[in-house]
Amino acid sequence: MASLREATLRKLRRFSELRGKPVAAGEFWDVVAITAADEKQERAYQQQLSEKLKRKELPLGVQYHVFADPAGTKIGGYSQRLPNASALGKVFTAFPLGEPVYQMLELKLAMYMDFPSHMRPGVLVTCADDIELYSVGDSEYIAFDQPGFTALAHPSSLAVGTTHGVFVLESASSLQHGDLEYRQCHRFLHKPSVENMYRFNAVHRQGSFTQQDLPGDDHACLPLHMEYVYTDSLFYMDHKTSKMLLEFYENVGPLNCEIDAYGDFLQALGPGATAEYIRNTSHVTKEESQLLDIRQKIFHLLKGTPLSVVVLNNSRFYHIGTTEEYLLHFTSHSTLKSELGLQCRAFSVLPDVPRCSSETACVIHSILDSGCCVGPGSVVEYCRLGPEVSIGENCIISGSVIAKTALPAYSFVCSLSMKINGHLKYSTMVFGIQDNLKHSVKTLADVKALQFFGICFLSCLDIWNLEATEELFSGSKVPLSLWTARIFPICSSLNESVTASLGMLGAVRSRSPFSLSHFKLLSIQEMLAYKDVQDMLAYRERMFLEISSNKKQSDLEKS
Repeated sequence: MASLREATLRKLRRFSELRGKPVAAGEFWDVVAITAADEKQERAYQQQLSEKLKRKELPLGVQYHVFADPAGTKIGGYSQRLPNASALGKVFTAFPLGEPVYQMLELKLAMYMDFPSHMRPGVLVTCADDIELYSVGDSEYIAFDQPGFTALAHPSSLAVGTTHGVFVLESASSLQHGDLEYRQCHRFLHKPSVENMYRFNAVHRQGSFTQQDLPGDDHACLPLHMEYVYTDSLFYMDHKTSKMLLEFYENVGPLNCEIDAYGDFLQALGPGATAEYIRNTSHVTKEESQLLDIRQKIFHLLKGTPLSVVVLNNSRFYHIGTTEEYLLHFTSHSTLKSELGLQCRAFSVLPDVPRCSSETACVIHSILDSGCCVGPGSVVEYCRLGPEVSIGENCIISGSVIAKTALPAYSFVCSLSMKINGHLKYSTMVFGIQDNLKHSVKTLADVKALQFFGICFLSCLDIWNLEATEELFSGSKVPLSLWTARIFPICSSLNESVTASLGMLGAVRSRSPFSLSHFKLLSIQEMLAYKDVQDMLAYRERMFLEISSNKKQSDLEKS
């Protein structure tokens, strides 16, 4: 919708004007806090923040902090469904937008440009793998000035509601639907079934919405007079509530169980909240003995706390947490691409007309030779591609130097720098876009159920001259998955690493032998444990300087 695109571009322009400049009091956030899963990830985030501030990619005069989770139980994942974000973090995922390119952090800050000036002291909580776009009337603004919690709500299909939080709203005083409505929430449902949406009166019916209005369903064909629910995205806690939760943590901590800021906080809110969710552990990654007791205490702590809802009827919520979502939004004619103004080529050096490269291919912060070819629906980020490189369709290639190869369609390639025993090494993970790295089995006898590039993993091990033993897998041994399989060669240079891993992929595709037995091998889990963030950032910096220099030269030639 035109109004949504215009509102989004206005926020991007305002943020662009603030990049690298000191901000006035009340103009922007006082503190931007990023949470990290552990101390190693914390250092990685600190380094990237430092680079951004040095290059004036962020507003200045703001306190930027990274906080590592305390030791113990984690709820932060390692982006197993979008592994090119695993090493440096989802919040630093690059977008084909801006010069230098925006990453998720800048995009989030840009989309929330209007919030701080209409917000009482408190904390705004958001995730690093989603984007909220919205438009309100010219004289309207979103205010975070109510006691307790305030959450944004977006109209969504019932199918989307089953994977999100859903608001059961108190009856409205008016039947009018504006772009912006302030409502009170009766109760909050966390990833409810369709049956429960009806049971708790969360379902609305309105003829004014069409399929274009509903987020998360780019392919959906929805009837004009349809049923919908209001789903969650970010939420705000006022200062009093934030302080109450902090004091609670200091009294009961450290926690030995997984507490979800959405499921465990929001389900306790509103006059209709009940304790029945406390025993529902279907969405918990790992159930711990302390979980029910802590949930019970949080429920009693927060019960009676109001939950205000800012209903954004002209808004979209996009999730970019999987390889499929990433490719859809970056390369197809998706609504997100249109509304954000995403580009096919962003801050890159490439020939004016790359040979057979498709308009639906996306190239970010990369250097491509004139003889290379990038197939439709593929994303190339932080890469150097030589003249005889051909990338098939629907691939993701990240952080790699590729000199000469034809990469099959639906390939995922991502290279990492590592520090092992004080020595700089490299390893490149490869697999199929549709492979499920989280799918696991419990015994070696079941390894045949795993698939690499759609092929039985046992068959792949035969091709690579490897055996399915306990030593093949890293970590606690159980469960066994592609994430913990030691199949990726350690090499002394980035080029060698890419060549070796593409060799093992090519062997599987052609069913011809390619022995890995003479290599030292790592799992993706181990590659991330050994990652050398400094070297990866230095690689990107060298590319940044080369692209900048090339652009200056090109501008001089044009003038």
